[in-house]
Order: sequence, then structure tokens, then C-alpha cells
Amino acid sequence: MGLCEHCKKAQATFHLTNITREGEKIERHLCERCAIEEGLVQVHKPNFNAEILENFIAAAKSSSSGDMDLLCDECGISYVEFRNQGLLGCPKDYDTFKELLLPLIERAHDGATHHIGKSPGSLGTTRTTQQEIRRLKRQLDEAVAAEDYERAAELRDRIADLETA
Repeated sequence: MGLCEHCKKAQATFHLTNITREGEKIERHLCERCAIEEGLVQVHKPNFNAEILENFIAAAKSSSSGDMDLLCDECGISYVEFRNQGLLGCPKDYDTFKELLLPLIERAHDGATHHIGKSPGSLGTTRTTQQEIRRLKRQLDEAVAAEDYERAAELRDRIADLETA
């Protein structure tokens, strides 16, 4: 880039181009300090109340650390260990970490809270009917919530077709 045109010491990080009425282009290259001194940049200092910030941090620590300190009394694994390894230690962990695992399970199963399973590829079917109906009902709920009634009607008809088939 180059040095600041004003102080000739610091690296120029602000590059300004002005065009005069006659069409002449004037370029200026300034460092941050010189740009501030010339009033080209305004410095906004955050106005934090230290007490509010400390209370916020303390609340975040207490709410999250309580969940992270959970231990399974059967296998001894902590939630932090599970998150780092990606593996639970025993079947009781599902109950111990239930509140923390539900969002993960729902995300992995497209909103379902239990394993739906897969159909063998050799059957030639793409998805089981029940699985497809569940997926379409979730989409129907989303369409109604978004007030997309045309899509909702299409989904309703597809669900009806699958349920009668």
C-alpha cells in the first residue's frame, strides 16, 4: 500500500478519492490516526455499564455451566466430554442429558424426537409412507405459520393422498 501522506510514518489504511467539479480526481492515503485527526473518521467508544456487563457474564456462566457440569452417575461421562467426543457412555446418558440432547436429536431427525429409521435400498421405495407423511405435516405447519395457503393446500392434498393409499 504505502505510507500515510500526512505523517509519513504509519501504513496508509484509509484511501479517499475526491472528484472535483472539473472532473479531476484527487486521491489521499492516510493512516487511521491522521484520518481521525482530520475528522474523516469518527471514533465511537462503546458506552457499557461495567456492572451490567458483569451481571450478564455471570448469568451466562451460571446458566451454561450448570448444564455443562452434568455427569452420568452410571458411566461418569460429562456433557462436555460427550460434546468433545460425540459419543455417549451408556444408555442412561439419554436420560441424564435429555434436555441438552433433545435439540440435537430434533436437528438430526428433521424435527422428530425419535429415530425414524431408513428403508433398505433394495426395496426400491424412497421413503416409508409414515415418514413422508410426518415430513409433509411439518411442512404444512410451517406453510400455515408463514400464511402460505397455496402451498399449505398442496401439502394437505399430498398428505390426504398418502393417507388413503
